[in-house]
Amino acid sequence: MDLMNGSRLRGTRLAAISLFAAGSFAAGTASADTIFTVNGVDVDSAVVDLYFSSRLGQQGGQVTPEQRIALVAELKDIYILATQPSASEYGKKPEIAAQIQLQEKSILAQAVAAEYFSGIDVTEEEILAEYNLKLEQESPLEFKARHILVQTQAEAIEIIEQLDGGAGFEDLAKEKSTGPSGPNGGDLGWFSPAQMVQPFSIAVQAMENGAYSAQPVQTQFGWHVILREDSRESTPPPFESVKDEMKASVQQRKFQDHLAELRKAAEE
Repeated sequence: MDLMNGSRLRGTRLAAISLFAAGSFAAGTASADTIFTVNGVDVDSAVVDLYFSSRLGQQGGQVTPEQRIALVAELKDIYILATQPSASEYGKKPEIAAQIQLQEKSILAQAVAAEYFSGIDVTEEEILAEYNLKLEQESPLEFKARHILVQTQAEAIEIIEQLDGGAGFEDLAKEKSTGPSGPNGGDLGWFSPAQMVQPFSIAVQAMENGAYSAQPVQTQFGWHVILREDSRESTPPPFESVKDEMKASVQQRKFQDHLAELRKAAEE
């Protein structure tokens, strides 16, 4: 659906105002020519380009003439409202002033973080070490399982009792499971433990192939009865396929170390 189509843009101006007021961090243009003036306030191309990016995302640099007219009209509405006499009074209200301060500090913090990230050097050896560390942390096995998801522990216990009595797992899953896999007999396919929430993955790893849960397993989604159907050795992804991800992980850790030093300095 094209949300940027013709007159519909004008019908979404208030929503756009709210979106822009919430703020988004994006790279602006180096130029700063005045595009329009509202109530004595000049609005330059850097602001216009930033607004386009916040509304169109990656398409911000590919604005059609129709979109440009509509988006500039939206932006003018923002400035019209923000330059009303009552706006300065609202700016003095503690709750509004706090929002403005928080937005300003958030944008500055993102800019400082982005600058630091751009200067982080990561060697090939560090990336390879991160890859090997991830391999060590990953389970050597993948699992094939089914589950029955219900809302209460009592329901799960009743299902286990039915399984103990010889009921079929798939049939019970189709009949009783509230999860999206229920119609497929609770089939979850093959997965690594890291793909599942921890209580679930811990329970699966502790079971034997062909066994079902002796006790219900609780997660944030509800109560699970699990059948571990099979297991196999996992195949790690090739280094080259996750190299960029590993580099980002190293950069993130270095940034967190830097942030920890800044926190320590701020407390002194």
